Amino acid sequence: MNVNLQIPVEGMSCAACSSRLERVLRADPGVTDAAVNLAAELARVTIDPAVMGPADVLRLIEKAGFRGRTTSTTVHVDGMTCASCTGAVTRVIERVPGVIAVDVNLATASATVHHVPGLTGPGRWREALESAGYGLRHDHEGVSDPVELRRRSREAELRTLRRDVWIASLFTVPIFLIDMGSMMLPPLHALLHGTLGTGGVHMVLLVLATVVQFGPGMRFHRRGLAAFSRLAPDMNSLVMLGTFAAYGYSVVATLAPTLLPDGAAHVYFEAAAVIITLVLVGRMLESRARGRTSEALERLLGLQASEARLVTADGDRDVPIERVVPGDRLRIRPGERIPLDGIVSEGSSWVDESMMTGEPLPVARGPGEEVIGGTVNTTGGLVIEVTRTGADTTLQRIVRLVEEAQASRIPIQAAVDRVVRVFVPVVLAIASLTFGAWLLLAPSDALPTALVHAVAVLIIACPCAMGLATPVSIMVGTGKGAELGILFRQGSALELLRGTKVIAVDKTGTLTEGRPALRALHPAPTTAREDGAAPTIDDRLLSIIAAVERHSEHPIARSIVDAAEERGLVLPEAHNFTSETGRGVRALVDDRPVLIGSAAMMAEAGIDTSPFTALATEREQRGETVLHAAIGEAGEAQVVLIAVADPVRDTAREAVAMLTQQGVEVVMITGDRRRTAEAIAADLGIARVEAEVLPAGKAEVVMALQDRGGANRRVAFVGDGINDAPALTTADVGIAIGTGTDIAIESAQVVLMRDDLRRVPAAMALSAATLRNIHQNLFWAFFYNITLIPVAAGVLVPLWGISLNPMLAAGAMGLSSVFVLTNALRLRRWAGPDPAPPREKS
Repeated sequence: MNVNLQIPVEGMSCAACSSRLERVLRADPGVTDAAVNLAAELARVTIDPAVMGPADVLRLIEKAGFRGRTTSTTVHVDGMTCASCTGAVTRVIERVPGVIAVDVNLATASATVHHVPGLTGPGRWREALESAGYGLRHDHEGVSDPVELRRRSREAELRTLRRDVWIASLFTVPIFLIDMGSMMLPPLHALLHGTLGTGGVHMVLLVLATVVQFGPGMRFHRRGLAAFSRLAPDMNSLVMLGTFAAYGYSVVATLAPTLLPDGAAHVYFEAAAVIITLVLVGRMLESRARGRTSEALERLLGLQASEARLVTADGDRDVPIERVVPGDRLRIRPGERIPLDGIVSEGSSWVDESMMTGEPLPVARGPGEEVIGGTVNTTGGLVIEVTRTGADTTLQRIVRLVEEAQASRIPIQAAVDRVVRVFVPVVLAIASLTFGAWLLLAPSDALPTALVHAVAVLIIACPCAMGLATPVSIMVGTGKGAELGILFRQGSALELLRGTKVIAVDKTGTLTEGRPALRALHPAPTTAREDGAAPTIDDRLLSIIAAVERHSEHPIARSIVDAAEERGLVLPEAHNFTSETGRGVRALVDDRPVLIGSAAMMAEAGIDTSPFTALATEREQRGETVLHAAIGEAGEAQVVLIAVADPVRDTAREAVAMLTQQGVEVVMITGDRRRTAEAIAADLGIARVEAEVLPAGKAEVVMALQDRGGANRRVAFVGDGINDAPALTTADVGIAIGTGTDIAIESAQVVLMRDDLRRVPAAMALSAATLRNIHQNLFWAFFYNITLIPVAAGVLVPLWGISLNPMLAAGAMGLSSVFVLTNALRLRRWAGPDPAPPREKS
């Protein structure tokens, strides 16, 4: 079985870096799949554990010139008594997937575990050690969460960049003032040249520029040279070449001017220093903006409590969250965060679930109801019984889904990657051609002119903007979706959902409440009153029917049993129960056969339901579901008409209107008879209905909708039950209601955390906004490079005398990435789709 790793990566600075790392990873036979996300600084790698382990992946990352971030966690190990124990503990922990190395100290009874963050942690080590007869205690010294590690690494990188910017500025400003003094400060210019002479001034500039070049600028040289040594130059290589060319030429002009042609001994210390400083400023701004792209995920992680108040026979006590297991009882006071998922066993309160589901108002929770870890208990005290811990909690599942979506790619990224792969070599070729052309064609000062234009080409090129254009928008868009209770499990769902023109919706539990209620039992067609109201329900008949239906899991069966329980009826025993999916059920009650189901099933059994036809039609036209019961043998059976209604969700009409307003066709799929289905559809404003569809036939309906529109007609399906899983998988985009079954959620590409259908048009509008943002970023990134590289090369000089100074090129290059990031961050302010105009209930 393959193992999926998510490894934070340090050292990537542009799209060429992420592309190179991905090629190196994919080339290894032990890697079955790899995707590298530049914006998230994350490598998702799927490996065959029989061939390689996490340590081998880290070596591949280092081979590509980068560093995979690992973390070290120190834990206390109980039960070690001798040196042989340390060896046993080492071997046990090293066998846990994700562990790189283990250092065990017998004297301190501790173990320091070096591991891949997010793949493993103290909980897994505790399980392994306990199976070997040892114990483990963890005091939270290490940080194993990959998002937290990325945050800390980003903060460290930002601190380093700030320091480098300050150092570079401290030495660049004097260079700028000295070199530009003739225009800005003529007295200073005259004083320096009069005192030191031109050669002395150049020596001062040389000293100042050398500090910038080999101090803050060393990061570009170190990484750029490493990339060149692997024959895979990147943006660092371009900056290194450009600045070192200007600096090196100036050193020769200062120390050995006779080596240059007459009149060519110009110095460009100012350009070299200013370029490094401006690029560093751009990197600093980019780093700050990148940090803001993952704020939504960090806010989610901030909801996780570190401790819980455990209820025991000896009283309450606070324990680390890792020590809590399913079945434990926790006390939550008013105003406290609920630590883990559970079921309320005592008390009632209003719970703020806004950060988890997007629901703005607190919801009431009482005994027997579920609560979600990470939500806030606002008013009353609660005692809950824990149902899920660790990686199984709703919060951790949401975080995992968001991380996977942010690290995934959309199809358009593949085309961008192909361009990025050749971008830097093409830029190097253009710079070489530019240098040669100006060297041959410049009317005067050919060498300095050629150098300036070649350096401008190297510096203006920005593969970063192209590489960041797509992933940063996906990160912000999926993060915004998580805030609204819309989880995109895959980044590709964003692109697919935007082009969806048909949405098929399962009726029960999606358009309706999924809680049918018994409306009537008609023991004879003549018992309907003239005003259309149902007769009084016969308890004897209800108890017989409910006795059979309590063996069924169908929602309609549940509604009949609920009605009997509400009336306090004692149900007889039913024997020989059988069910025919989509048709009905049968059993023996008091040795009499009882058949409950559709009119077709009754006809096959020889039961005549024709006297009820008019009454059934009337009920179905009200949107009620009609079925029949036959009690007794076929020739003498008592026939009963049963009417059940499932209330339409309050938000369904508005959701359908919003989708229609967006140009989406809504199709309702249901197992109901056509008259009932059409009545409900008319109430909701849905024009197309697929009725009398068996559970297994939903996927076939989805395929038929896809075939009707051809290859370019995308169909989404919205459902929440186990029997919706095939349709969710068959659809171009499967959308699961998060309150549904785990099977439905696992089959879907989009998960709605609230059972509010208005989240569907919101998800479509967010996908459109995100794709629009990506296209804006890509347009800017390509327009910038396609337009400014020729200008930097000097194509406008012969026409209008316009050229691009390398220092301006450095500023433009730094700001291009900042523009892309800032544009992506606008998605954080996305307010959702416009509401549909109100529609009167028919």
